[in-house]
Amino acid sequence: MIYLDYSATTPASKEVVDTFSRVSLDYIGNPNSLHQLGVEAKKLMDAATKQVAELLKVKMNEVIFTSGASEANNLAIMGVIEKYPNRGRHIITTKLEHSSVLECVNYLEKKGYVIDYVDIQEDGLVNLEHLKSLLSKETVLVSIHHVNSEVGFCQNVNEIGKILKNYPTTIFHVDGTQAIGKIPISLENIDLYSFSSHKFFGLKGVGGLIKKSNIELEPMIHGGKSQTIYRSGTPALALIVSTAKALRLAFTSLDKKYDYVKELSDYFKEEITHMDGVILNSNQNSIPHIVNISVLGIKPETMLHALDEKGIYISTKTACSKDNSDSLTLTTLGKDSSISGYSIRISISYMTTKEEIHTFVENLKICIQKLKF
Repeated sequence: MIYLDYSATTPASKEVVDTFSRVSLDYIGNPNSLHQLGVEAKKLMDAATKQVAELLKVKMNEVIFTSGASEANNLAIMGVIEKYPNRGRHIITTKLEHSSVLECVNYLEKKGYVIDYVDIQEDGLVNLEHLKSLLSKETVLVSIHHVNSEVGFCQNVNEIGKILKNYPTTIFHVDGTQAIGKIPISLENIDLYSFSSHKFFGLKGVGGLIKKSNIELEPMIHGGKSQTIYRSGTPALALIVSTAKALRLAFTSLDKKYDYVKELSDYFKEEITHMDGVILNSNQNSIPHIVNISVLGIKPETMLHALDEKGIYISTKTACSKDNSDSLTLTTLGKDSSISGYSIRISISYMTTKEEIHTFVENLKICIQKLKF
């Protein structure tokens, strides 16, 4: 098996699974219970929360654990809108966002909010001058991802955050799902930051939202004491502790892991340049973990199934895409259907080997030859 779909989900590391199992078996109390078992569980939850906060250089009370990034994105966007109904009815985002962001703003547009989509330059980055022209006193929220999930464009979110400092009533949300655990991050100029544990070798069903102390949110889930007032429900202690473990492991030797992934990515991109009918869509602004290509004339689903038969696993777009239409990211960049309708995503990690990339390239050539003729 050759797994090249790490941006969809990563396999949970053994250490993380062991942590989850140990906590599930040894800490049976509800962290909100007053008896000794509850007190012990609460201490462990606080220790895990503190570890996440220290790794991300934020305060403990700024960490909100959720069921994943989709919930975190919804909590960030809807929580802001519900909490600040009088700040304005204008939202700025991009057309490159995850569906959990785009569907939120689509819903809010039906409720009378004005949604503006900032222009994306040919290099995949937000047009900062256009962003500045869209901002006004009515702008309550700007939601822009850190790393695009299809092509891997890495936005300069801290530069965007600095621009937004001139609009103190505008809140800046960043979907960091594809960034955290892969590249160094700074939350200095960011108000809200979403992430999901299963993207950095943690478990599915848990993620988080970093909410700076000066920002308030209206909870989306009401009722009952929990890890935070912003998200009710019995704290999922084992998932919370395992997330702290996964994040610590992800941050260990992060630069070394990045350099290794970049070496593999560069090798793969070089191989692509020698293949007729294959176009590289990722560019210098893409993180090396995501490589998007278009195989002209061969439908993505057809290529995916052909590789699947050889035990090689890639994706056509993001795992959360709603349909099989053209890539919205590439369409937004002005690519026509001959490119945007034929893209596939290869996503790698520090667990990927050069031998796996070589085998993939050879099988890709075979599949192209077979499917075209």
